[in-house]
Amino acid sequence: MRREDEVRARLAAINFVQEQSSLREDILPWGLLTSRFAYHGERITLIGAQGIWRPAGFEVPISISTAPVEEGRKRPYDDEWTADALLVYHYRRGGAEQAANAGLRLARQRSTPLIYFHGVAKGKYVAACPVFIVGDDRHTATFTVSIDDPPALMQGIPPVGDSRRRYVTRLVQQRMHQAEFRVRVLAAYRQMCAMCRLRHVELLDAAHILPDSDPDGMPTVSNGLALCKLHHAAFDSHLVGVRPGGLIVVRSDLLRETDGPMLRHGLQGLNGQKIETPIRSELRPSEDFLARRFELFLRTA
Repeated sequence: MRREDEVRARLAAINFVQEQSSLREDILPWGLLTSRFAYHGERITLIGAQGIWRPAGFEVPISISTAPVEEGRKRPYDDEWTADALLVYHYRRGGAEQAANAGLRLARQRSTPLIYFHGVAKGKYVAACPVFIVGDDRHTATFTVSIDDPPALMQGIPPVGDSRRRYVTRLVQQRMHQAEFRVRVLAAYRQMCAMCRLRHVELLDAAHILPDSDPDGMPTVSNGLALCKLHHAAFDSHLVGVRPGGLIVVRSDLLRETDGPMLRHGLQGLNGQKIETPIRSELRPSEDFLARRFELFLRTA
């Protein structure tokens, strides 16, 4: 493939990933990324099993990826985010001159845009694009990656002192963590609202027990509850609370109200019921977190 054709195909791939991310609420399946993108009738695979992926005919890799966390297993590469909102991405094993690593080095030299796929569950990814290789440390065998805004790429707007890229990278980092949190919480709760047992995934959220603003409010499954949108809003508004042990408590003034069937069955009927919890004990809500959140419920009520 000629270099100018590769550039056009790369921009088309970035546009495809952006469109699919919008359509699928950020979660992209492996099958989509390996079989659904075509440029001028030629099918191009966008992700590979070994992290750094260069499709046939391309001179420079098109994407990098981080494997999802699997319970009880360590990721093969510990890619991480720095304090100043950059991604530290590890070389592929084989040394600095290994072909895939040399390909990313070439991407840095040419300021070539790439796609980053962050695994949130087996076969499911959240994408960030365009990303750029902005650093190469042979001593630690890592590349430094920053993320840019797609409109800026398409319009050719250069970053000013890297401030825009750092800002965008920070936003994408938060989005990836939240997407990973949602996928893992819903999987732990078997795609079901912990309060009403609703199973329509499109109506389910991953609710934090301790909020983001709390120092312990991390996006971990033990700090999460799978809740439908009604009960997520009620939980966040302190209309309902959950005692340690999982007993649901509806605010007393709400129990005295008279309204239609939604109030009667959707909220008042929860009082005294127990939430559904994950089968695996290590994924169940933290009793300490529930106690602290219930104290806040009592103060608010």
